[in-house]
Amino acid sequence: MKYKHLAGIGFSIIFGLSFLFSKQALEFVSPIGLIAYRFLIAWLFFMLAYVFKLVKIQFDKKMFKYLLLCGLFQPVIYFMTESYGLNLLGTGEAGLMIAIIPIFVTILSAIFLKEMPRKSQIIFMLMSIIGVMVIQLSQLGHDNQLLGFVFMFIAVIAASLFNITSRYISKTVTPITSTFFMTTMGALVFNTIYTIELLLNDSLSLYITNLNHIELIIPILYLGIVASVGGFFLVNTTLKHMPAHVSSIYTNISTVIAIVAGLLFLNEYLYIYHYIGAVLILVGVYGTVKFQSTKSHISN
Repeated sequence: MKYKHLAGIGFSIIFGLSFLFSKQALEFVSPIGLIAYRFLIAWLFFMLAYVFKLVKIQFDKKMFKYLLLCGLFQPVIYFMTESYGLNLLGTGEAGLMIAIIPIFVTILSAIFLKEMPRKSQIIFMLMSIIGVMVIQLSQLGHDNQLLGFVFMFIAVIAASLFNITSRYISKTVTPITSTFFMTTMGALVFNTIYTIELLLNDSLSLYITNLNHIELIIPILYLGIVASVGGFFLVNTTLKHMPAHVSSIYTNISTVIAIVAGLLFLNEYLYIYHYIGAVLILVGVYGTVKFQSTKSHISN
């Protein structure tokens, strides 16, 4: 198996488990606080790696505005809406909502990148989306779900636009550079927002005292270093070497990982529609990757 596919599988597993760690951390800190700690840790890790010359940051200055767009879509808009959505939905439900990202990426990549999927890929993508719908339609009517789904839908749109932008700049910007800009923007924006939130509540001291909880430390280390640095590096790597609609389909594996994690660690229940949906999702992912088209205006 080529390394680009290993990268796709890698980030899907990392992000699938991130729902579990996020859910645990939200018991001790607000959604904005969690994101602030997460990207602060990611940025500090990146800076240490840069100081010790373990990574090299370089990019075409003409791409700066697109790097800012990447950071705006992911993590700023995506993580703000995803965290609030996760706070209102179950781990599995939130993960399954993310599974519709590939359909939006496919549409946008055809419009902006001229990367057209094969007919066979469209069939398998639809199969994956049907898997999501089977599960979602079986869970309507629960308290707080409507607002949660609204937040998650905005997150889906932001993630889709990020995929398109990252793919566009991948010809001249390295995955390390894209990931560095994303973590830097996330650290600046979310720590500013979280500081203001604490000041308004006259509780600035919580910025430090929150970290007394080991139950919070472990999740933010995972989310900061493993997910924000490692996960997004793998995402940007796959987007550099394969069309956006193919790279994005790996996201659906994350939904299955999230369901299993919710079952094993959070005592969330699985029903027959979960199994049916998961099978459709996985078959859809396999088919999309299997029949990948290599025709693209961007060199792979």
